[in-house]
Amino acid sequence: MDELKPAIVLVEPQLGENVGSAARAMLNCGLTDLRLVSPRDGWPNPRAQAMASGAREVIDGARVFETLTEAVADLQWIIATTGRRRDMVKDELTPVAAANEIRTRCAAGERCGLLFGRERIGLTNEEVVMSDAILQVPLNPAFRSLNLGQAVLLVVYEWFRAGDQTPARQQLDDGHPRATTGEVMAYLDHLEEALDASGYFKAEEMRPSSLQVIRNIFTRAELTDREVRTLHGIVTALVGRRRDQL
Repeated sequence: MDELKPAIVLVEPQLGENVGSAARAMLNCGLTDLRLVSPRDGWPNPRAQAMASGAREVIDGARVFETLTEAVADLQWIIATTGRRRDMVKDELTPVAAANEIRTRCAAGERCGLLFGRERIGLTNEEVVMSDAILQVPLNPAFRSLNLGQAVLLVVYEWFRAGDQTPARQQLDDGHPRATTGEVMAYLDHLEEALDASGYFKAEEMRPSSLQVIRNIFTRAELTDREVRTLHGIVTALVGRRRDQL
């Protein structure tokens, strides 16, 4: 059975553009279950479709409900997003903690949902009460306001990242194999000859340490065979130009 994924529930969204941008954010992160509670401008909404760009499958599959109770009836664990403190006792999670909790619960077969409120006033306390926990994004205390689409992207991205295996850092290549040690050494010999011919080494006693620095630069660079050939060509061109100037 495929792993369950959380539903995104937008409560009384006001602007079709915001619904579209939320849908786009969802598909960016592999989510498709969009639920709308009494969208102000009705549904379907051409502005939402335009803003969603290529995320038509999310928009086309969106379900509309008259009440929040109906929208979350099949869910087993719900987290409500909010930008302000609530006068109630509930667990408050960061986006990272919420993402990990949802991943764990979905993997165990629970159906989870994320609630997002109206652009102007967010969720009411009565709506927050229906949730199992609260999600609050740590932001500048002097300005916590987020656009609905931004809020959805921020939260669902953390959910996506919690299951992503992309290495934090990786080396891209151009399809050319790494140069052999012999190829690199041959280039360094070529470079050394050119430096000798140009009079680069002003003091003979400094020559060994200078060569060591130069050789270390190129041996740690992990050059490809193509890069070595290019470097050979650069040295050859510079030597030829110098000869033409003599």
